[in-house]
Amino acid sequence: MVLKPRARKWYLVAHIVSAGLWIGIDAVLGILVCTALLSSDTDVVTTSLKALPLFAVWPMLTAAVLTLGTGVVLGLGSKYGLVRYWWVAVKLAVNVLMALLILFALRPGIGEATTNPEGLLYPVVVAPALLLFAGVLSVFKPWGRIRKESHDPARRSARSNNRTDQTLRTGRRGRGPESVGARR
Repeated sequence: MVLKPRARKWYLVAHIVSAGLWIGIDAVLGILVCTALLSSDTDVVTTSLKALPLFAVWPMLTAAVLTLGTGVVLGLGSKYGLVRYWWVAVKLAVNVLMALLILFALRPGIGEATTNPEGLLYPVVVAPALLLFAGVLSVFKPWGRIRKESHDPARRSARSNNRTDQTLRTGRRGRGPESVGARR
């Protein structure tokens, strides 16, 4: 499946917006947790802790799923693929891991936050750091391909057939076109 350029751009916009939304929700979560930990006013602490469930689970999980879905479509519809390049595979793994952590670790932790908000410091620090890491991977695209092309038997066979076709066409083995006047 190859996305047309216009469709790819719209999926890319949706991917960037959903990732930005996720980062924003993480920022709100961080502000609420830090406010609850640092404030000496019990009303402010109570309000901050009551507001946590509004941002912490379902809006964040929705942003994570949107980011994952648009990323999968972009991966399948572009030259990068889902597991063709290391940076894409790592981003995919980070996104899936974080979505699972939201569902299975953060959701139960929100209930305990009313008595122990310090327990939410870990997700407040780790989640934005991982999202920043994923953003950096998108920009710099490090590490190259997961598998080298020469190890793919189908590609090796296609290259071999191409060489054979070239030899049959030119009567020469892979030296390229002859210069003018070289034939007698």
